[in-house]
This record gives sequence, C-alpha cells and structure tokens, in this order.
Amino acid sequence: MRILFITSNRIGDGVLSTGLLAGLMERYPEAKFWVACGPLAAPLFRHAPRVEKIIELRKEPWAGHWRKLLRATMFRRFEAVVDLRGSATAYLLCARKRYVLRSNHTLHRVIHNASVAGFDPAPWPRVWPGEAARARAKELIPDGRRVLAIGPSAAWPRKMWPVERHTELVPRLVGPGGPLEGAHVLIALAPGERELARPVINIVPDDRRIELIGEDLNLVAACFERVSLYIGNDSGLMHLSAAAGAPTIGLFGPTPDGRYDPWGTNTAQVRGPRSQEEILADLGAGWAGENAMQDITVDMVHDAAVALLERLQANKTPSTDEAKS
Repeated sequence: MRILFITSNRIGDGVLSTGLLAGLMERYPEAKFWVACGPLAAPLFRHAPRVEKIIELRKEPWAGHWRKLLRATMFRRFEAVVDLRGSATAYLLCARKRYVLRSNHTLHRVIHNASVAGFDPAPWPRVWPGEAARARAKELIPDGRRVLAIGPSAAWPRKMWPVERHTELVPRLVGPGGPLEGAHVLIALAPGERELARPVINIVPDDRRIELIGEDLNLVAACFERVSLYIGNDSGLMHLSAAAGAPTIGLFGPTPDGRYDPWGTNTAQVRGPRSQEEILADLGAGWAGENAMQDITVDMVHDAAVALLERLQANKTPSTDEAKS
C-alpha cells in the first residue's frame, strides 16, 4: 500500500502539513509514503517513519515540476493521493482515494490541512529529526542547560521585527534578574543571514552563544526540542520550533496570525495595535513604507515571554509529544 503526499515548497507550510501526514500514518498503519515537496521542505521528511521516497519539486518553467512529478508517479498505483497544493495531479493518477485541498482563508492552516482528510480534531504538527541530529543537539545543549532561541529573520523583510529590538530584549531575558537568567542564546538563521543578526551576535559572549546558521533543518529541530523558549518572526523556523514542542512566541505584523499562529499549548503570539488589514492598508501597494513590525515594542515581547514561562511553570503544561500521546 502506497500513499502520495504532495505538500509545500516552503518550510513553514511543510511543517504545518506534518500533522496531517502523521494522522494518515495512523489511519494507514501498513502504508508506505511518497512525499512530493520543494527542496527547502524536503529535509523535514527525511527521517519520517515509513516515508520511502521524497520527490523534490523545484519550480520550473511551463509547469515542468508537475511534469516531473507525473513522470515519477504515473505508472504507480496509490491507495490515496493527498494534494495540499490543489493541483490536478491527484485526478491524473491511479488512486483509490483523492484528497485535494481547496482554498480557505478563515481556518488555521493546521485545521485546514486536517479537514481535507476528515480529521477532527486536527493531528498536531511534529518533527522527525533522526537520531544523529538528536545526538548532536545534546552535545550543543546538554541536559539541564537553559537556552533562549531567537529567529530574527523571515522570508519577507516586512515580517521582520527590527533586529535592534532583539538586542534590547535578549539581555532583559537572560541577564541578571531576567526570567532566563544565565541562559545560553541560540540564533537560528538561513544560509547567508549572519550579517543580518550581527547586532545580536555581538552582544552574546562566544561561550554562551549557539549559532545555527544554514544548518540542516533536522539539527535545528532537534535543538528546538531542547530549548527553554523560542521567539521569532512569523516564519518556517517559528513553526518548526512549535512542532518540536518548544515554548514558542510568534511575532506578527503584515501576515495573518489567526491562520498562522504557532500551533500548540506551549505557544503565544504578539501583535501590535494594528490588525493585519490595517498594516497592509498603511503599507500600500507593493508594501512600500516603514517596517511593518514597528508596532511591537520590546516591552510587549518581554511581557509575553514572562507570561508564557510563568503559565508553563504554573500549569506544568505538557510538551507537544506528551500532548499527542
């Protein structure tokens, strides 16, 4: 029995689709899975149980990436084809069942994904880093070490909280009297983004700084399983952190927090006084103008971090893995 699972090019949407994939694994315990996704998201599925093939879809002119997928699958028989890209592929293949996602701009993406196959409640997103990544993460973050992780970047500059505010926030959280006093600081970034985070890097001593810049997503996920708190912009790393079970705070401006909040009981989101619609209207056509994240103050994020940590301590909120079991 084989199931084709077509998911996103992007890391964030790929992470949010892992809940549905895990739900299908439970529904079809004998099935093997083929995953079709973009190259950025492919590492997310490398160590997933019963995924026997990953088909990387690099966007090509004249829908060449879809033709590649059809060449790889056309002469195979599938128990089901699950298409979260809403393409025609599922209808061109030999399959007993077809689940094709249609647009919906009201539901959280995790719930929206789950609805395509009738899951209610929605299965939680999760990570499968693999044992080698977990072993390396334990070297970087030994048991008992507290770590504040930050993700100061995003795919769109307008989604990025000013990096200078991170330089104010980090000492307040890990410095004397802070809620994570004495913690190490993990900085997670995509390849080539080190200079973007230079102001933060410069304020953290070398022996208390962990840099994950351009690292394999599985190592990043394994480290996120061990951090005390993650704070970052609406991005793939934010969703990866939440899926790994880390206490996660997402910062939102011109993107919809209702649809892309970090998913889980250990999470929170911060938005300034303007709604997404108001920010987009102010930015105008082409998103010109000042940084759309200026609304969020350092005090707002600091207070959200303190509140989340206090809530977790008071309620002894289970980790993501515990909540799924």
